[in-house]
Amino acid sequence: MKSYKETVDWMFQQLPMFQRIGKDAFKKDLSNTLKLAEHLEHPEKKFRAIHVAGTNGKGSVSHMLASIFQAAGYKTGLYTSPHLKDFRERIRINGVVIPQEQVISFIEENQTFLGYNRLSFFEMTVGMAFDYFAREEVDIAIIEVGMGGRLDSTNIIRPELSVITNIGLDHTAYLGDNLAQIAGEKAGIIKEGVPVVIGEKQKETTPVFEETARSMKAELFFAQDYKFPKYHIDLKGEYQKKNLRTVLTCVKLLGENGWNVPEEAVINGLNNVKLHTGLQGRWDVIREKPKVICDTAHNTEGLKLVMKQLKKEEFQHLHIVLGVVNDKDLTTILPLFPKDAYFYFAKPEVPRGLDAQILQEEAAKFGLEGRIYSTVSDAFLAAEEEALDEDLIFIGGSNFTVAEVL
Repeated sequence: MKSYKETVDWMFQQLPMFQRIGKDAFKKDLSNTLKLAEHLEHPEKKFRAIHVAGTNGKGSVSHMLASIFQAAGYKTGLYTSPHLKDFRERIRINGVVIPQEQVISFIEENQTFLGYNRLSFFEMTVGMAFDYFAREEVDIAIIEVGMGGRLDSTNIIRPELSVITNIGLDHTAYLGDNLAQIAGEKAGIIKEGVPVVIGEKQKETTPVFEETARSMKAELFFAQDYKFPKYHIDLKGEYQKKNLRTVLTCVKLLGENGWNVPEEAVINGLNNVKLHTGLQGRWDVIREKPKVICDTAHNTEGLKLVMKQLKKEEFQHLHIVLGVVNDKDLTTILPLFPKDAYFYFAKPEVPRGLDAQILQEEAAKFGLEGRIYSTVSDAFLAAEEEALDEDLIFIGGSNFTVAEVL
């Protein structure tokens, strides 16, 4: 029997994985996923689910929903991506990660099939999650889309509710180079007769959602049309207010459709998202003196919100540990960062990581100055050595950058 490490190494190295290598891992259809589902005797049909897509906020929305359903007493599956430290973060039941033995046994039992059919890392991971949720007989599973929607491996489920948080310009090489095209890909999760919640109304995308919902006879709800009382939430980012409204709209609709989610479960769930689900990396304050904040925002829309909140913080000097992947459009991202900060540039430890020297050179074009470090850990260590107690250290630019300091 392989060890857990050997099993995960096999998954990472033998098969394409978008998180590590980018475009070469992207599949153009769902044929492999459907083949795997059939091989596994269709686990996706054995549990009820909520399907969550969107450019930003889909991870936070998924974790909030999972926390609320857990607080309401439901056995709740949660599938998200990417992970930060351990692969098993992607697959949880009631906040507890899938056991190592389950990962090993799934790969062992299906390795011949997986290898012969050249399934991607993401395809086999979705299969593993759905198989685990079906075996464990979860009451509901919150399923986060990996990328896009229409062609995403998760898109073989027929959920209770489809959710699309918002649309921004991300993964344009795969999803389209304008908001309407990207909305068309995300709208691919809308199923016939299944209600859909849209988190934000946007001029370019609303007609796309309206047309798709009409053609699929799916009732369409915009979260912006609803008003809710104020709730406290343990996720600190200001941007979570938008996500919260999306979540409350979902809970309202699900309650109207027979799910028993009392008010105290909503309050408890929102107060304890991190405790219930293990969410990390969203405006995560990991130290106070000096204050250290990390956030996984990595596209224009997400970073705009994070930088806006950063401006509201009080500090003497600002230190930014920055690392990005090589498929980001730096001309749209770098201008968002403050020129009065001092930067610590590093390459995240993945094949897609952008060389720190290139990042430094590109950053200089936008008036961002700083030094290069061989690793994110070295960059963070240098920032800690430089920072006064009254300073602030921000770590971001990529999931991988944040993962290396948590």
